[in-house]
Amino acid sequence: MVPKKIKLYSITLLISFISCKKKVENTKEVLRPVKYEIVGNSDWQTVRTFSGTVKASEEIELSFRTSGIVTVLNAKAGKKVKKGDLIARLDNVQATLSYEQAKSSLNAAESNLKTSKSNLKRVKSLFEKGSNSLSDYEKAKNTYQGDLDRFESAQKKKSIQLTQIGYGIIKAPKNGTIASTDVSLNETVGSGKTIAVLNAGEKLNVEVGLPENIINKVALEMETTLTFSAIEGENYRGRVIEIAPILDSSSSTYIVKIEILNPIKMMKPGMAASITFDFKTDSESIETSLTVPVSALGEDDKGKYVFTIISSDGRTGKVEKKYIQTGELTNTGFKVVSGLKAGDKIATAGLQNLLNGQKIKLYTNK
Repeated sequence: MVPKKIKLYSITLLISFISCKKKVENTKEVLRPVKYEIVGNSDWQTVRTFSGTVKASEEIELSFRTSGIVTVLNAKAGKKVKKGDLIARLDNVQATLSYEQAKSSLNAAESNLKTSKSNLKRVKSLFEKGSNSLSDYEKAKNTYQGDLDRFESAQKKKSIQLTQIGYGIIKAPKNGTIASTDVSLNETVGSGKTIAVLNAGEKLNVEVGLPENIINKVALEMETTLTFSAIEGENYRGRVIEIAPILDSSSSTYIVKIEILNPIKMMKPGMAASITFDFKTDSESIETSLTVPVSALGEDDKGKYVFTIISSDGRTGKVEKKYIQTGELTNTGFKVVSGLKAGDKIATAGLQNLLNGQKIKLYTNK
């Protein structure tokens, strides 16, 4: 049997051990994540990069000009077609019936016209010989003119009905490749609905949407630098060939089309592209002053300050409160007169919660 004193001593020792362990765990430091930016020259505004998409130089949206049920569909993504190839057809029952009726009416009108023409010729001959009266001749002429008008009207109706049948047939307007389809066999479609997109151009372009504060800096024939996520390590040349004069309602940007000057086979429509514009001109001086964003700047009774970040591993570090002198406010923030150098890391959020010398964890949403 274990003595009571030993039991009490063991329990006390166990409690002390647990308490010490909790204290050790509770003293583990929690580092605050801090967003930051790297101080750079303000001339970054002259070089801007935007995301775009590779497009065929000529994209044609194919659609019916009437409604109906799709009975023939030869459109599959990636399929090559030649000009005149049948892409899709609607049932067109009503249009076909109307066409057959128009054909029947035309045949009847043609028959009547031949009869009245023959009768007019006969009556005219008799009138010239004095065997028929003038009224008989005039009546024959009027009958012939009426049949002629009805014949011409029937011809127009037949042509119109034939066109209506054509509205339910889609043929390839040019040689190309089907880029996409948006309809299924036996599906009912409406007039104007895009059922397929045909890439007909041999060249490739890049389309990019630019905001209103940039669009006026872009000009036709301006050269750009292109990179593609699917083609690593290579830069390509582009040239601006079209600038939309109005805002695109779906993206709230101005669409700019750029021709790829040195395309390769690996480039395909739909690929993501990065387009870099250099807005510097020979007449412009290159701005070399440093700037800091407004969100990174604090102020107290001693002046304006930032929290610089000192880090050796790029993941953790500590902040240091640093007073700086600033100049005018630009589109990218305040110009720095003194106190910072290019490459310094500065905190850009939560300045009111930071303390000089505080350890932090670097955070970026890039």
